[in-house]
Formats: sequence, C-alpha cells, structure tokens
Amino acid sequence: MPSHEVAIIIPHYNDEIRLSRCLRALMPQLREGIHVIVVDNNSPRPPEVPAPIHLVIEPRKGAAHARNRGVFETKAHRIFFIDSDCVPAPNWVETGLRTCHRADLVGGKVTIFDETAPPRSGAEAFETVFAFDFQHYIENLGFSGSGNLLTHRGVFDTIGGFRDGLSEDFDWCQRARAAGFSLVFEPTLSVGHPSRSDWPTLKCKWRRLTRESFGLNGCSPRARLRWALRALAMPASIVVHASRVLRSPKLDHAERMRALITLARQRFQRMGWMLKQAAGFDI
Repeated sequence: MPSHEVAIIIPHYNDEIRLSRCLRALMPQLREGIHVIVVDNNSPRPPEVPAPIHLVIEPRKGAAHARNRGVFETKAHRIFFIDSDCVPAPNWVETGLRTCHRADLVGGKVTIFDETAPPRSGAEAFETVFAFDFQHYIENLGFSGSGNLLTHRGVFDTIGGFRDGLSEDFDWCQRARAAGFSLVFEPTLSVGHPSRSDWPTLKCKWRRLTRESFGLNGCSPRARLRWALRALAMPASIVVHASRVLRSPKLDHAERMRALITLARQRFQRMGWMLKQAAGFDI
C-alpha cells in the first residue's frame, strides 16, 4: 500500500454522471502525494474512473461503510472527504492543504446549485434556503457533514470509524469532540451540491434523515416520549422558519410561495413519520 500525504475519499453508489462531474473538477487540482479513492457501494455497474483514481468496491451498502473502507485503503495521515455528487471549488485541494492544520476536524462550506432550468420547483427553493448550512452545524450543533470534511488518521485510530444506521456524521463528530478533538468551520473550503429537484427526492432524503436521527434518539419509553413531543412541535417550526424563506434574496416571489408550501409539507410529513417511530413502527 503506497504512502501518500493526503487521501481524498469519495463514497459512491449508482450515480456515475455526478461522480464524473466531481472527478472532472478534482483532477486538475491533483499533485504528487495525493491519493484519490472512489469507494463504490456495489453499484449494479461499477463506475469508470480515470487514472490515477483508485476504485474500490465495498459490498456493504451505506456511505459509512464506504468512508471507512476508504480510510482502510490508504496510509495517508490526512484524510479529505467529499461526496460523489459534490463539485469541489477550483481551489478545493489547495485550500484543504492550507487549512487542514487549523483543527482535528475542518468542515467547509456547501453551496447549493440547481440542475434544472429556472424557475425553481418547491423542492429546489426549499433546499436553496435550508440545505447544508455547515457553519450552523459546526458552530451551533457541534458536527460537520462529511461531504466536505478534512481530518486526520489519529481521529480514526482513537474513536473508530463511522457507524451505519444512524446520523453518521453527527455521531462521528460528536464522538470525536467527546474524545477531545477540535472542530472548526472553514468558509474558504467550498464545494457545490445540487438541490433536490422534486418532492419525491426531497421526501426520500428526509425519510433517511429521520430514520438516522431516531437511531440516535434511543428506544426507551422516555426517549420515545421525547421523540413524540419533538414530532408534535413540527407544525410550530413552520411559523418559526417561514421568515427565512420570506427574507431569502435567492428566491423570487413565486419561488418563496413554493418554498413555503414545501416547508409545510415537509414538516407535517416528518411529524407523521416521527409519531410512527415513537409508537414503535418503521417508516
């Protein structure tokens, strides 16, 4: 296994078009000492990747398993994570090399872009306002998403890898911080991520996130009660967060209205899912 300064780990499953877009943006930034590993979660057809990208097949489904496999496949001290549907900024690698020493975990900024022509759908407008606020995640909630995350091997050696079946980014970062590792937000470390284009894809995202969050909540009677109370607070959160939609300079008037409708739909959908989970049913 060759030794490298940095390993860039990219989990992937059955999304070769977006993976190719990610790699096209990444390839001009590579230099000697950087090992790029695409870990495929056993897609129906393995993706084609250009040299010198290293392709690994991880048969266990889930980004947690893919990221852990990527770490196992390299001896690099510095580990940079990016998701296959993200587009790194032209200076992403250079910025990562310059800022990775700021802390044990360095989370960057994620900007939203649309893959469809205007006007935005309700899902796209909703994501434009609410999706991937990494600065808030890091500075207020104590975790970073792993779609744009820098770390080092010592963290893995101390706390282990990501755990599948729950909010893996939140769980891993919380375990790292509990072990004394530091976490900072770096605004110059930027990637782009496409918005969900319609309600079915947005619904799929939030069903997954709700399942993972429930995995962290616990299943004791007290935990289920707490989860049910959180569910019942969902309608009130519509009023609280509607102001963010109405103030957003990124949306026109019609898009704001579609975003508000999607906000209400998403919160009532989550309330229903969470009440089912609190009652002991899967969603």
